[in-house]
Amino acid sequence: MARRWGRDGGPTLILGHRGASAHEVENTLAAFGRARADGADGVELDVMACASGEVVVFHDDDLTRLAARPERVAEMPFPALREVRLGAGERIPTLEEALETLGPELLVNVELKVRETESGRRLAGAVASLLRRQPALRRVLVSSFHPAALGWFRATLPDCATALLFGPAQSRWLRQAWSRFVLRPLALHPEHTLVDDAAVRRWHGEGHAVHVWTVDDPVELLRVAACGVDGVITNDPAAARRALAR
Repeated sequence: MARRWGRDGGPTLILGHRGASAHEVENTLAAFGRARADGADGVELDVMACASGEVVVFHDDDLTRLAARPERVAEMPFPALREVRLGAGERIPTLEEALETLGPELLVNVELKVRETESGRRLAGAVASLLRRQPALRRVLVSSFHPAALGWFRATLPDCATALLFGPAQSRWLRQAWSRFVLRPLALHPEHTLVDDAAVRRWHGEGHAVHVWTVDDPVELLRVAACGVDGVITNDPAAARRALAR
């Protein structure tokens, strides 16, 4: 049976944060393959547009942390990015390559990495154009911390599920996800410290699925699962599954 994002009363979904990033370089084909091998229900990955317009899978604005290089991803054309070596010799994949590696069954949470409003509009359009060609669109959910980018994406591709990300470091109106009343996303993605029984009941009552990030501690995994969340985003899907099976 195909996996579902929503509220079907099944077990808590386990989503690999940037793949199985506890074991492989984050957001690489190796990390996504490891998540699938470790029994994840799906993965969360980050996308941005490079200078030549391709949608690439990468989290940071620049290459400093993962490649010890100062260049910004948005300022490099794809052929130059393709030559960059990350840890263990891994390369930066395109979103199309990631989707192909994950196969037709795994859920894929595509996070729009947006820093500026205009770049968010362009990225939302590029991702929508790419996903429109996907034969298994129901397995994809697009999320963002940027409400406007999420709104632009949904207006462009309304048949694709969306999720609003929020966390405690944001301003009040963002961390309380007020834009959900306008955007009406399928899911809410709060940081795990914002989750308790009352919050999950309220969000479920509004019709949202709830997937929390980023949870690795076994005690915290059990706590948020007991609150009734629909999914957890974790760096180690295999360890999370063992913890939740206790």
